[in-house]
Amino acid sequence: MNRNLLEETYDVAVVGAGHAGCEAALAAARLGLETIIFTVSVDSIALMPCNPNIGGSSKGHLVREIDALGGEMGKNIDKTFIQSKMLNKSKGPAVHSLRAQADKMNYTMEMRKTLQNTDHLTIRQAEVSEILTEEYKTEGVFEKRILGLRTYSGATYHCKAVILCTGTYLRARCLTGELITHTGPNGLQAANYLTDSLVENGIEMLRFKTGTPARIDKRSIDFSKMQEQKGDERVVPFSFTTNPEDVQIDQVSCWLTYTNEKTHEIIRNNLDRSPLYAGIIEGTGPRYCPSIEDKVVKFADKDRHQIFIEPEGLNTNEMYVGGMSSSLPEDVQHEMYRTLPGLENVKIVRNAYAIEYDCINPNQLYATLEFKKIKGLFAGGQFNGSSGYEEAACQGLMAGINASMEVLGREQVVLDRSQAYIGVLIDDLVTKENKEPYRMMTSRAEYRLLLRQDNADLRLSKIGYEIGLISKERYDWVCEKEVLIQKEMERVSEERIGANKEVQALLESYDSIPLNTGVTLAELIRRPELDYEKLAPIDKNRPELPYDVVEQVNINIKYDGYITRQIKLVENFKKLEKKRIPEDINYDEVPSLRIEARQKLKLYHPISIGQASRISGVSPADVSVLLVYMEQMKHTS
Repeated sequence: MNRNLLEETYDVAVVGAGHAGCEAALAAARLGLETIIFTVSVDSIALMPCNPNIGGSSKGHLVREIDALGGEMGKNIDKTFIQSKMLNKSKGPAVHSLRAQADKMNYTMEMRKTLQNTDHLTIRQAEVSEILTEEYKTEGVFEKRILGLRTYSGATYHCKAVILCTGTYLRARCLTGELITHTGPNGLQAANYLTDSLVENGIEMLRFKTGTPARIDKRSIDFSKMQEQKGDERVVPFSFTTNPEDVQIDQVSCWLTYTNEKTHEIIRNNLDRSPLYAGIIEGTGPRYCPSIEDKVVKFADKDRHQIFIEPEGLNTNEMYVGGMSSSLPEDVQHEMYRTLPGLENVKIVRNAYAIEYDCINPNQLYATLEFKKIKGLFAGGQFNGSSGYEEAACQGLMAGINASMEVLGREQVVLDRSQAYIGVLIDDLVTKENKEPYRMMTSRAEYRLLLRQDNADLRLSKIGYEIGLISKERYDWVCEKEVLIQKEMERVSEERIGANKEVQALLESYDSIPLNTGVTLAELIRRPELDYEKLAPIDKNRPELPYDVVEQVNINIKYDGYITRQIKLVENFKKLEKKRIPEDINYDEVPSLRIEARQKLKLYHPISIGQASRISGVSPADVSVLLVYMEQMKHTS
């Protein structure tokens, strides 16, 4: 035991300074709480140990929502991106997702600069080895609460709330074939002691794994054998506060190549040397981000796989080999990568590796991301069994907000599934059985036409303002924007267009059916081949409006029928969410409840009938039984 007498006191302590930890610490400090953030290395703040990009399908939605609530990720990528693309543009607006390639080193430096210049925030390089708790009695029952934490050096930090955002560092080990190193990502120090303290405090741990591809030397690549992938001509920023003109920069290119039968043959011949298939890896990997070995084995009918070659930054020659993560030995990696067109003479700078780490079973958390058994202890990010920078950041933000609310004696914030992708993600984590790292996808959101990335500010800015993370000036603009959208929607729904020559000529130019009689502008906007912008020449009373207002008018008019239907579904969903389950309910006394449902309800402690209905193992019949029992409880109490 170290005889370290150093003691300090803070309101909130954050363990880990990855994407979750940064958002958690910034939220708490910006709400005026004295906050300390611990990291094993100050140089690893907001590190991108895997893919050097932010956003992508469904993840772009999360970044926009983080921004609308007052988080930092969107602002940071707007300052540091080197290529930007709007994905799924050929599909409907519900699945449009922004994705930006980051300058990896610059992203880290900018976020570090933000943390270092935030009032009430202290950065400390130290390994946290122990959480400090005490038992207290409430209504005759013993419960635990957080008192603070202790570092490996023996220093003690007293605080009112602790947020665990340990990422992939807890008892981490990296595997490249037979070579195993007990380090965190990128060869950084692992955190080897905290797990024991968590287990001693009754926290159930899981073992997950993820992986990353090799980094290769740009000078050894023949780009003439690859397909160039350019960014969008007109860049759309992530943050609603970023001036769109500030992000119109010269962008770098990414490149596309493919694996082939020779690649797959090398992989198959060396599967016995892959820790994944040799039984060395204990952890469960992400199904939606498989290693190249997994792809070759599980999709044996495919004769090739897409591989993206992406720059890691403007001041480095390292390139990321997207789609080719692996845990195969070093010699196999060299042989395998060199079978790809353009990589025949490639030089590897950093080997691909798999990484195993400790995380928690997230069913131990409330929807506020507070541990059910330890008051004042919160968790966010990959520590909660999720994957991805964006998934981590949004959980860190919500954990930071709710830890702050608890310290300040204010009501905690829970976003539901009809309000945000963040609500879907957290609800899935705390109510479903997660046997692998959780990844956000648009298909997980039932109300995705309402939860578009383009309207995140309209959905969430009010909440961000009420929390205290959005300024009044910013919120006032959102309110003004809502009024402008409503007024313009009313105008185009009433403005009639006659069947004159100018109108017919415009319709003909877009292969649209000519008019026999007058129609409203809204009716024309709803035609698949037309939109609000295309009708500008025949819309004589059109006001000058900002682009984001025009975008909302066009989407709301065009998809009016679908949106109305989803709003009705949300109303039904809200009814079930409002039916709160009494905290003192005894599921053993509920007659006719199936054994599995009883076990699951006792395990998850759902707060509402809506949440109970989403727990795997709880059937609609069980929900009906529960509703009847709750009615009886009302009448007998």
